[in-house]
Amino acid sequence: MMGSLCNRLSLFLDGELPPVDEENFRHHLARCDPCASGLHEAMQLELLGFHVMGDPQVLAHAQEDAPETWTASDAPRTRDTAEVPGRPYWRWVPFAVGAVAAAIVLVLVVKRADVRGSQQEVWLAQTSSRLIEARVAYARADGHRPYVPLRAGVSGPPGGAGSALPLRALADLEDQGDLHGIAAAYLVRKDLRQASDFLHRMSPSPDRDSDLAIVALEQGHPEQALALLDGVLRQAPEHAQAQWNRALVLREMGLTLLAAEAFDAVVKRGEPGWSEEARIRARALRQQTQARGRAWKGARAAVRDLMVDAQARLPLEEAKRFPGIVRLAFYDAVRAAPSREWTLRLLPLADVLDGVQGGEVLRGYVQRVAERDFSRRAPLAADYAKLVRGELSSPARFLETLRRSGEDDLYLGGLINQSAGARHLEDFTRLARAADDPWLSLLAERELAGAEERAGEWWKAEARLRAAVNACQGKGLSYRCATLKKRLSDLYLALNRPAEAFEQAWSGWLASREQEEWELEQQFLQELAHIARYRLDVTSARAYLRESLARMPDACEQRTYVHRNLAYLAWLEFDAHEARNELELAQECGRPLGLPGALLLSYLARFGADSQDADLLRRTLAELHRGQPSPGKLAQMRFAEGQFVLERDRATGLELLRGAIQQAEALPNDVDARKTRMGAYNVLAHEAGRTDAPGEALALMGAALQVEVPARCVLGVAVDYERSVVALRGAMGELQGHFDASRAEPLGRDASGLVPPSLQAALKGCERVDVLALPPVHGLRGLLPAELAWSYRVGRPGGASPVPARGGGPHLVVNGVEAPAALGLPRLLPLEPPHAPDPQRIELSGMQATPTRVLAAMAQASEVEIHAHGAFSPEMSDASLVVLAPEPDGRYALSAPQVRALKLERAPLVLLATCSSARATPFLHEAFSLPVAFIEAGAATVLASTVEIPDSAGRFFEAVRERIRSGAPAALALRDVRRAWLAAHPSEDWVHGILLFE
Repeated sequence: MMGSLCNRLSLFLDGELPPVDEENFRHHLARCDPCASGLHEAMQLELLGFHVMGDPQVLAHAQEDAPETWTASDAPRTRDTAEVPGRPYWRWVPFAVGAVAAAIVLVLVVKRADVRGSQQEVWLAQTSSRLIEARVAYARADGHRPYVPLRAGVSGPPGGAGSALPLRALADLEDQGDLHGIAAAYLVRKDLRQASDFLHRMSPSPDRDSDLAIVALEQGHPEQALALLDGVLRQAPEHAQAQWNRALVLREMGLTLLAAEAFDAVVKRGEPGWSEEARIRARALRQQTQARGRAWKGARAAVRDLMVDAQARLPLEEAKRFPGIVRLAFYDAVRAAPSREWTLRLLPLADVLDGVQGGEVLRGYVQRVAERDFSRRAPLAADYAKLVRGELSSPARFLETLRRSGEDDLYLGGLINQSAGARHLEDFTRLARAADDPWLSLLAERELAGAEERAGEWWKAEARLRAAVNACQGKGLSYRCATLKKRLSDLYLALNRPAEAFEQAWSGWLASREQEEWELEQQFLQELAHIARYRLDVTSARAYLRESLARMPDACEQRTYVHRNLAYLAWLEFDAHEARNELELAQECGRPLGLPGALLLSYLARFGADSQDADLLRRTLAELHRGQPSPGKLAQMRFAEGQFVLERDRATGLELLRGAIQQAEALPNDVDARKTRMGAYNVLAHEAGRTDAPGEALALMGAALQVEVPARCVLGVAVDYERSVVALRGAMGELQGHFDASRAEPLGRDASGLVPPSLQAALKGCERVDVLALPPVHGLRGLLPAELAWSYRVGRPGGASPVPARGGGPHLVVNGVEAPAALGLPRLLPLEPPHAPDPQRIELSGMQATPTRVLAAMAQASEVEIHAHGAFSPEMSDASLVVLAPEPDGRYALSAPQVRALKLERAPLVLLATCSSARATPFLHEAFSLPVAFIEAGAATVLASTVEIPDSAGRFFEAVRERIRSGAPAALALRDVRRAWLAAHPSEDWVHGILLFE
């Protein structure tokens, strides 16, 4: 008897099944005789039709295809169903015949397969080589064979499959519930989509996560893969496959010395095949990396020799390989040349460097200097050489001498060497631009951007640096281009925009590796570590830092920097003991700990501080004061002092923390000040909780969020590393609170358990609950049970009130978006027409739903409803993106910064029916997400999801909207619709991830 799946045979033949259903049907075919017969009959009919029509070309094609072995990826491809009704017969017949032929051969192959052989072929265990470099954590797929990657131009089945998938064996595995075996079969063939699907159906385990890391690595997400593998090794330190795969991930990230160390761990295991391959890989990585470092240092030393040794060779070959560092030192060699002859001797090196970039800029510079009066210039050149080598006793006096000397290139070089461009900005920019040298002109742009940033005109600095990066062309300027990207990345971090910082830093890191610029690589390693730490990606941050230390283990300043930051990372993982150990290592060189060190000392004081800690903090703050810190940094320093003192002298500590808030609130646009403000409020709220003052804790949380605290039915929640505080007013306004200082792990993406059951019970008499949650709690799911009606309260900058009226404006619906084809996103089902007429409804759909049109239409809308794909990628944005139709220039994303810049005139209701639209990078000092951006732009209410949602979610959002239109408070509408939905669909857990922001 034919089952329900057999009814899909015709859809399969026509390529109409979605990918997942298509794959399921293939498995069904392997075991269904009626379907096999149906396929055979369909094939005969089609071939008969071709005989009648007399199409020998198609028949020949079918005969050629028939004997070929069918593989998993040879299935009919999905096509646009919109083409079906009017598609001419001559267009669809060849496609159908191809599909049927493939399916017939599939059935014949499966039916005739030798079962014993197929068991071995499932995981390609008998092949002479392996197709993937990684190790699969499934025993029968983990035998060692040499890795032989597919070469470009070599034909092979899609997805890299080396042989047919024995579907009968896979069907048996599925009957046995061996999902890992099926996933492994796809993984060894590099069919990542199918492998990922089956892995996600498995229960969590170290083996599953190790294999998921392979998928992440192959898909270009090495940082995600590293986090998975480090998690595996924390649970199972001897996990062989995770150790191997971690080495591959580190190598892919460019962390070659750490990768070599990871391969060393595999060598020690003594596994046949794997250990020997690991030994070869470790040796190659270590030798190649160290050789690059030696070559770069040799090139720099060779050019520096030209300043002091008239017989030093000209490093012409080095100039071709390392044009950046050679050019950087070449300028100093010309400036320090004591005679005309010495100067002209540098012409061949100038010609090589000019040949790399094009033009004759450096040849012209050498010739101009050679014409100078060396009776006056020579003594200055000699002192300049001492300045570069750090041997001059009074650099400031020498700079003044150079300023009055008329030797402009020496004066400019002195300003560069002493990092004095900011103090002498007018002179610096004038001289750099007058040199008519793009290398120096780009330096001037960097200094001007720095001045604009210091003046608070960050938007000018950003525009200037972006223009400079875009104008930076040519291999000879690649070094300077990379330094501009580093500067732009620094600016974005200062502006609390780590996603954009990562874009610049990653680009610069790749460029510096390509150029083999050893010192630049070191700078970008530390920049990437800083960005990862900012995003609370402890795993990646630690890896970048340890790689940078492995490359320069003897540099004292380097050791201080790395260990200071490793201490902070240990604190982020709640390991106070390890944080103290790293801080001790950071002090070994006697270098200042800086502001991060001061802040860390203030946090560690919670676990006890002695007089030595107090002395260290005092010295650190004094050193910072001597550096003339910005007003925002001054506020942070007061915060650090206040938090440290709070544990020993409560009154003084409270006074310092309140003073830090006052300083910070005077600087609303300063990121350091915003961090200080939220951090100080958080500490004060926890101190109130610790002293059993829930009313004060609530008031402090309301002040931090810039919202008025209701007199009843309000909940306040905050987390500060190992501490958490909860305060509430119940239905009658009664106060209750809870303080906990025993948290043992960082906050994840779910707030379940933060509010104790006794406090949840105190809210049951409330019709609805306003939640005041400080970051990073704000926006997390699971804070309160589903039977309560609640919403997150969002304040507006400066406490601005929303526009009171909502009705009267258009009801904007974004639906049926034509996403960029390159993203490979499935087409979403279109919304059903509204059940009741809605004369205010306007739709943007298809290619019309671009970011520009959607943003413009939202400004006057009283309702905004977006049904589209959502995406969250920390590399692209710090908050979720909505995928819309592409603009002419290719831009397709609707982002939080774009929304935040809007003014929504009618305080609209906003429904974001997109996957993970409420997800964001968990900043500790501010709530930053797409819903928050809509509230700050003027929206009154936003409904959004923290999780992936199905197509059917559109109906859920519409039901909530209709209840709100009928007059129900939004929190009640959401609760009631969720309750009804779960009654009808009890397994659909995603509805718990739909949150309300007001």
